[in-house]
Amino acid sequence: MTDTITPTQKPFNFASLLLCSCMFASGACGIILEYIQASLASMILGNAFEQWAMVIGLMMFWMGFGSLIQARIKKQYLVYSFIGIEIALALAGGFSPTLTYLSYGYTAHYSLVLYFFVSFIGIMIGLEIPVIIRINNDYSSELSTNLGNILSADYIGSLVGSLIYVFVLLRYTPITEAAFLTAGMNFFLALVTFIYFTRKRLIPKSILLSLIMGITLFTIIYGYMNNRDWQVKIEQPLYDDPIVFSRASQYQHIVITHYKPFDEIRLFLNGNLQLCSTDEPRYHEPLVHPVMALAKVKSRVLILGGGDGCALREVLKYKEVKEVMLVDLDPVMTQLAATHPLLTRINQNAFKDARITLMPGKGVTSGPGRQIYMATAEKRRTIQSAADQPIPETTAPQHLADVKVMNIDADKFLGEIPGFWDVIIVDMPDPSTPELAKLYSKEFYKKAGQHLSQNGIMVVQSTSPYLAKESFLCIGRTIKSAGFEILPFHENVPSFGDWGWHLVWHPDLDKAKVMDRIKDLTFSVDTRFLTPELFRSELVFGKGLLEAKRTEINTILYPVLLTIYNHESWLLE
Repeated sequence: MTDTITPTQKPFNFASLLLCSCMFASGACGIILEYIQASLASMILGNAFEQWAMVIGLMMFWMGFGSLIQARIKKQYLVYSFIGIEIALALAGGFSPTLTYLSYGYTAHYSLVLYFFVSFIGIMIGLEIPVIIRINNDYSSELSTNLGNILSADYIGSLVGSLIYVFVLLRYTPITEAAFLTAGMNFFLALVTFIYFTRKRLIPKSILLSLIMGITLFTIIYGYMNNRDWQVKIEQPLYDDPIVFSRASQYQHIVITHYKPFDEIRLFLNGNLQLCSTDEPRYHEPLVHPVMALAKVKSRVLILGGGDGCALREVLKYKEVKEVMLVDLDPVMTQLAATHPLLTRINQNAFKDARITLMPGKGVTSGPGRQIYMATAEKRRTIQSAADQPIPETTAPQHLADVKVMNIDADKFLGEIPGFWDVIIVDMPDPSTPELAKLYSKEFYKKAGQHLSQNGIMVVQSTSPYLAKESFLCIGRTIKSAGFEILPFHENVPSFGDWGWHLVWHPDLDKAKVMDRIKDLTFSVDTRFLTPELFRSELVFGKGLLEAKRTEINTILYPVLLTIYNHESWLLE
């Protein structure tokens, strides 16, 4: 007896394949939408650990709720329900970043808008899986086969979606554009399902649903075409001055503003002010010149962070410097600092002719032959000699220092690169995220110490000793726990408030000798703000400012600084 295939089996099998394909694609879209919402929460509310955990947890809860309410959907409406779910995900997922940013600029209740979209998208994703399973039940011979096919397609799709988000969307598109691209895929699922089931007359045609899908398609295309313009307009209320540059890189959101009446330029990373042109010397000169003046040898300098180029600008004033290595994670930031006319004006073309090496996720080697940084005529006018006189212009360019820029994680760099540096300048953003808190850990400072020459000196940006007192003191304790001697100092930077740093050196170098050097300190290069007398005054703190309430140190496995900074800093008692 031979098996026969009835005419009705072929479309049923194709329908099952179509539904599994839809589940694969919707699994990818669902995980991308979850990541987009978690990224939004981190950018807007800060503290990535907490926000990612809260968003994913909240979404899972509402997914469970969606799975419960799907039981109320009658069987004859399942296909329509799936199409409606995909349309709802397309609209909500596509417009959620734009509308959330809009609420952030115009209302104090932006967190409610954010979590509304998190909850709504969670419910829709929760409805999606059981609805597809119920539809596919008519085209599958056994329940176990149905569940296995649909769930495996969902899980595999989730992995593919994760890879797409990390390696494509996060790197090459703004978050608003990523949302609309994902929305387009959700709509495509609805469209394919609608066309197939109506053409096979498995559901009746619906003029209303056709009209809704047409409107949805137009809306998504319109949103995608205009999202970048909307992003700039929506962002503007978040900043006091006109935005002249806005871009989301793989690692952060970069914004530059320019207030032309005062010619004031500001650089923001993830909404946090990093640099203001009118007072940045009050930050960068204390960061660079005390450590450079105190170091007896300064031929090799390592800058960790400092992607804006201002610390590099100050280091290149010293004729004793032969080699400079600048390590900054974000290639977009260093490229911007090397090419954007507003930033190059501030850093005085510090990156000009520097060799930039992009090494994301790869090993680090010292590599033969660094690009020589040559002084141009324009540069010679701004760089001062040891006698504080302009370097005379000559026809032959003068050798200043070999400058190399590496775009790689600083912790990974320190763990793999060989060699020692006479001066290490740690110019990292504040420890507001897990990635940044790692760069303030005991383990990180131990790695840095392994590359600091025996008589070398390091300086560490340490946030505000007034507005973030416990964070400042925790950083100092953590550095000491790594086996260093420290000397805290601070200065008022109008854009930031009272700001602090730590000078750091190996205990073999007696602290009394360092203090003796400070007494006789002079600067051999030109400065716009800092004087030796002013630096000595920066070592003085008001009563109680160095008295800590807490005693923990920051480690990779116990990143207490992240909690202290995000929950106990910036609140005046």
